Amino acid sequence: MAPDPLVPAGRSGRATVAGMAEQLKVDERLSIPLAEIELRASRSSGPGGQHANVTASRVEAVFDARASAALDDAQRARLLERAGPVVVAIAQDGRGQSRNRELALQRLAEKIAAALVVPRRRRPTRPGRAAREKRLERKRRIGERKRGRRRPSAEGE
Repeated sequence: MAPDPLVPAGRSGRATVAGMAEQLKVDERLSIPLAEIELRASRSSGPGGQHANVTASRVEAVFDARASAALDDAQRARLLERAGPVVVAIAQDGRGQSRNRELALQRLAEKIAAALVVPRRRRPTRPGRAAREKRLERKRRIGERKRGRRRPSAEGE
């Protein structure tokens, strides 16, 4: 099971008195304060009976990359390029709002982490001598096979 994306600021598991809020852990290097993430609740679609028609169990987590103080300039530029200025994650899988809140925050963290991944640089390579010789030998064999399929020439008469 994936680690919990919510990381409390204090040891007790609750926010400390100094005003430190909980954080959404994106990866080893980045945690985003929950104050920067807007959580919206609305009515969930789909089946669920009478209770689902009146409760706001669908949760939408919205993160504004431009306004974030948690991102450095390189991270912000990469996130804006790959995911856009606003990253949104929606969850309506669970029956309760609290479970959907956890799922939406987890999905938001996964989206942000995926957008921040720096691809490895490709090192250009050349084919080796054996590969070149193998390719040329294959070309020769195919040419000989095609020559064998031709009609015999008129020289034999």
